[in-house]
Amino acid sequence: MIDLSVEAQSWPIAGTFTISRGSKTAADVVVATLTDGEAVGRGECVPYAHYGESVDSVRLQIEGVRAEIEGGLDRLDLQDLMAAGAARNALDCALVDLEAKRSGRPAWSILGLSAAPQAVTTAYTLSLDTPEKMAEKARAQADRPLFKLKLTGEGDLERVAAVKEAAPRTRLIVDANEGWTPEMVEPYSERLAALGVEMIEQPLPAAHDKALADLAHPVPLCADESAHSREGFESLVGRYDMINIKLDKTGGVTEALALKAMAEAAGMEIMVGCMLATSLAMAPGLLVAQGAKVVDLDGPLLLAQDREPGLRFEGSAIHPPEPALWG
Repeated sequence: MIDLSVEAQSWPIAGTFTISRGSKTAADVVVATLTDGEAVGRGECVPYAHYGESVDSVRLQIEGVRAEIEGGLDRLDLQDLMAAGAARNALDCALVDLEAKRSGRPAWSILGLSAAPQAVTTAYTLSLDTPEKMAEKARAQADRPLFKLKLTGEGDLERVAAVKEAAPRTRLIVDANEGWTPEMVEPYSERLAALGVEMIEQPLPAAHDKALADLAHPVPLCADESAHSREGFESLVGRYDMINIKLDKTGGVTEALALKAMAEAAGMEIMVGCMLATSLAMAPGLLVAQGAKVVDLDGPLLLAQDREPGLRFEGSAIHPPEPALWG
């Protein structure tokens, strides 16, 4: 018999985190915990209002399958029982963690991977602000190898130029969070290429990204808000060069690995990203991040405090989780 508990938690951000759609000062997460009386498995998710989710709605979704989970439902059947999204992510990751704790086998082996995960280098995100303030933040973190800049449209070229001047040795990727218009894509991509930018994430709203198929872009384009699970993936081919895989969108690490394999087979590069959350949410993503072109799992670095135990960061290098955290 398995017991399920569901808890909402709020983790303060170090300052304010701003993207094109708004600002936040805390990471609001939901943690699902499964126990059989001896072993304990946990999964953390981030309800995302942009996708119609809230802490309450995610808790209700998890409670809605309590009987099945406590009755012994496995993670493969979970994929058919629940739609992709944050609620399924928490349960999927908790089921993997529980199986690892029960069996003594690491999560990577349970998920069919051929080797244990290695440390990866994450991007460090600079949230949206004025060019001057983004440059100031960049200067303070100039020893990091890779920045991700949150952009919005007007003033973005000035923002990137200011950061480039403040931290000339740091590689750059940018994320417009659907904030551009089609008319911006070609000229902005040309200017950003000249500034050394290596990737542009989600320039257009997901509902209007069909236009990307006909727009020149010397900088590779990465789908984020347009990319969720394997369902609908085919529409991304020809519009994007890369795909950002986030467990809260795929509905867990099980689907994330399947989507990664599908994207690689289609010739797309892989980015592995995250919502703002603690190390418990990042840990399963490290399995998906192995071999990815871009890793963006810096959520804990942006919090005022991470959970204990957490992931071990050395600068921008993230080490695989210890079993006490996950997997």
